[in-house]
Amino acid sequence: MHTLIIYDITDDKIRSRVSDECIAHGLTRIQKSAFIGVINNQVRKSLIKKLEKILGENRGNIQIFLICDNDIRFRKVISSGDYSPEEGDILFL
Repeated sequence: MHTLIIYDITDDKIRSRVSDECIAHGLTRIQKSAFIGVINNQVRKSLIKKLEKILGENRGNIQIFLICDNDIRFRKVISSGDYSPEEGDILFL
C-alpha cells in the first residue's frame, strides 16, 4: 500500500521536522510538501504518532492518504518545460 503525505505548515522548523520524519520512515519527496512511499501499517502508525507530536498545537495541516497499487498506476505527472526537479524528487514510482 502506498502512503501519500501532504502538508501545509507555516513554521519552517516544524515543516522541516515533518519532512525529516517522512524521510526517516522511508518516504520519498515528490514535491516540496509531499512525500510518497510503500510502508507497512506498523511504520505508518509510528509515523502518524510522530507527526501528531511534531505538529502538536502548532498551526498546520497534515493529510495522509493510502493508495493501492491498482490506483497508483493511474498516476500522471504534468510539469512545465522549465520545471527542474530538486534533488531527491521523483516523477514516477
